[in-house]
This record gives sequence, structure tokens and C-alpha cells, in this order.
Amino acid sequence: MIGKLYHFILVRMRILKYRLLSDVRITGKPFFIYPTLLKGKGTIVFGDEVRIGVELSPDFYSGYGYIEARTSDSKIVFGNNVRMNNGFSIVSNKSITIGDNVLIGLHFSVADSDFHYLELDKRLAHNPPSSPVSIGNNVFIGNNVTILKGAVIGENSVIGSNSVVTGSIPENVVAAGNPAKVIRNL
Repeated sequence: MIGKLYHFILVRMRILKYRLLSDVRITGKPFFIYPTLLKGKGTIVFGDEVRIGVELSPDFYSGYGYIEARTSDSKIVFGNNVRMNNGFSIVSNKSITIGDNVLIGLHFSVADSDFHYLELDKRLAHNPPSSPVSIGNNVFIGNNVTILKGAVIGENSVIGSNSVVTGSIPENVVAAGNPAKVIRNL
């Protein structure tokens, strides 16, 4: 009993710590099960019933999630009934949209920019190009998935574990790989 109470207090204190360190405009009230740092000059919008973190999952006691709306123009939108596992990073220069009823696995990463140019003579320049990311309704994203700038995932699709999404994935398919490609229809 004392052990469970200790763990509960420890986790709640870690969640409070990251909430106090957060400095971004937030709309909505997600339920934080996992410590999450919210940063940036932009806006993060949470729909209804957004749950962040899973207690009985890796990194629960040691890690934290990171969501950054980096610029004043940045907007990250979570639809209704989104469920995210632990160990995630979501960073936006412009726009990242996650639809309704989306399930996201462990160690998820999404960014709408490279955050630097690839060319040697431009690498230290500011404002590299960004391209919005859109994840449709009812999408299931497996563990260790990375979604890069300009990616669009159609409704009802599944992204397999360890995939890297670099482009458009149509609706109602299973896609996997690096880069993610359609492997079958649903």
C-alpha cells in the first residue's frame, strides 16, 4: 500500500514539475498520466478526452513527453479521444494536426520541419522550410514511428512499428517501412 502511494505521489509531482516548466498557450484540458513538457511561442489545442501517457508501459517512471509549438505561427491540434503512449516528441514550426480517435504507440516522433537546411552553406540559416503534417481520424500508429514534414496519413489507416512516414498514406490501409509504403488495404 505504501509503495503504491509513493509511486502515485512521485508521478503526480513529476507531472506538476513539467506543467510548471511549460510556457505555451494551451486550449483544452488533456488528462496527463505521463509527465509532459509543453513549450514554444505558438498554440497547442487539445480536444475532448485526450489522454497522454500509459502507466504500465516503458519509460513511465524515467521519461517525459515533449510538445513544442516553436514559433508564434505554430499550431498543434489534437482531436477528440486521442491516446498517446510514453516517450514522444511533437515539434512544429507551422502546423501539426492529429485527428479524432487516434491511437499512438510508444516512442512516437513527429516534426513539420527539418529545423535546418541540409546544404552546408545554409545549415546555420534561420527559417528552413516547413510543411504541415496531418494525421486523419481513426488512425493507429505503432511503436517507434517517426513522421516527417509534409506527411499526410489518411483516415482509418494503420502505421506499422518502426516506420518512417515521409509522404502521403491513403485512407484505409496498413503502411510500414522506411520510408513507409502501403502493404495492404483494410
